[in-house]
Amino acid sequence: MKRFINDVKKFKQYLVYSTKSELKAEVASSRLSWLWWVLDPLLFMMVYTFISLVVFNKSMQYFPVFVFIGLTTWNFFNKVFLGSVRLVKKNSSIVTKIYVPKYIFIIKQMLISGFKMCISFLLTFVLMLCYRVQPTWRVIYVIPLLLTLFVVTFAFSTIVMHIGVFIDDLANLMKVGLRFIFYMSGVFYSLESSVPEPYGTLMQTLNPVACIMQGLRNCLLYGKDIDFIPVIAWFVGGIVISAIGVSIIYKNENNYVKVM
Repeated sequence: MKRFINDVKKFKQYLVYSTKSELKAEVASSRLSWLWWVLDPLLFMMVYTFISLVVFNKSMQYFPVFVFIGLTTWNFFNKVFLGSVRLVKKNSSIVTKIYVPKYIFIIKQMLISGFKMCISFLLTFVLMLCYRVQPTWRVIYVIPLLLTLFVVTFAFSTIVMHIGVFIDDLANLMKVGLRFIFYMSGVFYSLESSVPEPYGTLMQTLNPVACIMQGLRNCLLYGKDIDFIPVIAWFVGGIVISAIGVSIIYKNENNYVKVM
């Protein structure tokens, strides 16, 4: 853990510089520039809201905001987790020349996706005003929920990044698996009301994204308390998996260079 903290401090400037550079490069060739970071989640929200309301005839209170929170949470996890599979090979020009702890690339990806998620959450509060959602003091639960999301995302990303160095087809397999998890996470429907018990509760408990997603909706939209037991369990589990993943990366960093 001490080595991990020291390495993060050592490469802090690299993280800041590379994150800014990639964000600028991402919108450099786009006429709408950074506006795409606003339009992208809004357009997806409109698509899924239309499908649910018109095609499946399903709705609930503050439904567009409900969907938007789900998409914001899922997009962060999905982009970081899936992108981690090929991060080492993607940065082979750096890896083969200088030493950089490989999980630094995951943190950089989290900073990029986290910046976009912050924009989405600002839009969430704007939508809450538009739909006259009455916020309560429970909005403070957003902090532990997002912290748990970051820890869990980093934890699983370290594992798949390591495996992805040796198995090229892992990304293709993960796309299928993540699509299944997407539909099982309740992004555009409620696991509590749409899935019979005990399956709905079980799906939320065993799926950290669904657990965090539902917690964010409860504290932001409906002023409800969140179930802290699964959140704490996933936070602790994320810390443990992170420690294992970082340890595996440290032990195999020389092998990564040989494979490439």
